[in-house]
Amino acid sequence: MTTIPTAVNPVLRVAPAAPSEAAAHFRASLAFHADVSDVAAALAAGGDPGFVVLDSRSTEAWDQGHIPGAVHLPTALVPEQAERLLDKDVPVVTYCWGPGCNGATRAALALAELGYRVKEMLGGFEYWVREGFAYETWQGREQRAPDPLTAPAGSDDCGC
Repeated sequence: MTTIPTAVNPVLRVAPAAPSEAAAHFRASLAFHADVSDVAAALAAGGDPGFVVLDSRSTEAWDQGHIPGAVHLPTALVPEQAERLLDKDVPVVTYCWGPGCNGATRAALALAELGYRVKEMLGGFEYWVREGFAYETWQGREQRAPDPLTAPAGSDDCGC
């Protein structure tokens, strides 16, 4: 007689990794990613943040808005122009539109293959704007009110 397995919780359908494996995975993730709030805080602190921010989007997207002080280098141009615009001794934080775009990932890969130390900014330009940080357009500096779903109300720090 064949028994029908009971329903498995979809979250635990695949068991969580052992704690040591999970720690290694999440430690590695932090080596590859930075979040919008941390990048903004480092830039706002003044002085040299120890990294350069790279916008990997098209010129049209750059003109719509970009992070103040960012270097503009579309992903497709990284191989031919990175050495002219970036110092290999300075880590690079890449961004593109947002979580639905992998342009920053592709730019980070191209930079890493050229010998740069690089991280990708999670959330991209979309979350930079949604969290209420100032951005620049061809018309000047702009800023929108923070989206309460992405930025804690009344605080610059989510506490994480």
